[in-house]
Amino acid sequence: MSTTEASRRANGYALGHTPQEYERLRAQARVWEPATARVLDQVGPPPGARCLDAGCGPGETMRLLAQRVGPAGRVLGIDADASIGALAVQMLHGGGQRQCDFQAHDLTADEPVPGGPFDLVYARLLLFHLPQRVAVLARLWDAVAPGGHLVVQDYDLRTVSVLPDLASVDEVGRVIMGAFGAAGADVQVGARLAQLFAQAGIGVPEGTDVSGRVEPLGTGTVMLDCVFRSLLPVALAHGITSEDAAAAALAELGRDATRFADRPMLWPLMIGAWKRRAWR
Repeated sequence: MSTTEASRRANGYALGHTPQEYERLRAQARVWEPATARVLDQVGPPPGARCLDAGCGPGETMRLLAQRVGPAGRVLGIDADASIGALAVQMLHGGGQRQCDFQAHDLTADEPVPGGPFDLVYARLLLFHLPQRVAVLARLWDAVAPGGHLVVQDYDLRTVSVLPDLASVDEVGRVIMGAFGAAGADVQVGARLAQLFAQAGIGVPEGTDVSGRVEPLGTGTVMLDCVFRSLLPVALAHGITSEDAAAAALAELGRDATRFADRPMLWPLMIGAWKRRAWR
């Protein structure tokens, strides 16, 4: 891992900034697209609305927002990773969503969110990674226009499991949880969204949503394998596993995915919460 990559991981995103991680993010976004679409449709951003996707990653949710606000609307994505933002805008403009734009911005910096106010501020799998999550959430709320909405979706990783249990899945899960914890992530932040809204001065969420996913282990291991590999530099740096133990764990997981392909595997829960800002 390069010095630059190590620094970027230390600054809030333990999974790294590689082409492989970008593709994992795209695949993950496609999995959760129905859940996000359902929440956005409940909130109902009108045509012409101004939207912010905070921590936009590869831009998949920017596309969902653009479809709802139409060509008269505006969708701004912000992310600390300028490279993935540039790729997102290229993809979106190529698909005809010219109302989308990107600005590199570190939400942990003590400064206002650029481009506001917005009719809809959205964040998915952002607070999970940030130790400054209460301050960031308050900053996002400040960017919401009167009558607008703040919408947050985030993970609770404690549900990841296979039935019946398998030692390989348990070991991979142990390393993943340990590495996230060492990097300052909150693996159950989704379940704490209402508490975080209160701590950030937003108040009680007006709506919540919980989504899950169950799939056979034979295909579900792809998610576990990819996350494990992205987190491995962090896990090694903190002594959570070793190169040999990691290789053995992945090999055993692969064998179990073949031997027990039909066992049900539960993904993390995706939990959402939203709040409308009162008219002044």
